[in-house]
Amino acid sequence: MKTQNEHWLKKSYQKATLETKLLVVDQILNGQISNNQASKKYDIPRTTISYWLRKYSTLVQQNTGMSKNDEIKKLKEKIEELEFVKDFQQDIIADMELITGVDMSKKSLPKTLAKEIERKKKQRIKENGSINVLGFLNKPSTKD
Repeated sequence: MKTQNEHWLKKSYQKATLETKLLVVDQILNGQISNNQASKKYDIPRTTISYWLRKYSTLVQQNTGMSKNDEIKKLKEKIEELEFVKDFQQDIIADMELITGVDMSKKSLPKTLAKEIERKKKQRIKENGSINVLGFLNKPSTKD
């Protein structure tokens, strides 16, 4: 037990091995223990554990070889790909609604998407002509 004069003495810690550092970081990142629990269990200051976590995350980022700009570029490409898929799906829905005469999008999709599909349908009608009773597109006649 500390005497009254020893309350100001800084607590000394043993130097942790690489295995201990990796074990602590792994347990924290896997959610097995918290920073506080690890600090108490391994007798390591929380600030030291936080430093190890920051250092480890930097190391992982370097090993993946992806900078922030590369990550942004990759995400922009993914957005572009998803926009293409969305447009393709909307085209299919618009065509099916024109053929069947059933407005599926208004009932099952958010308003913004339903409006986009409605706009695509109007564009299709304008480009391809009118729709006959059976729901098939009629092209304007060029014979006279």
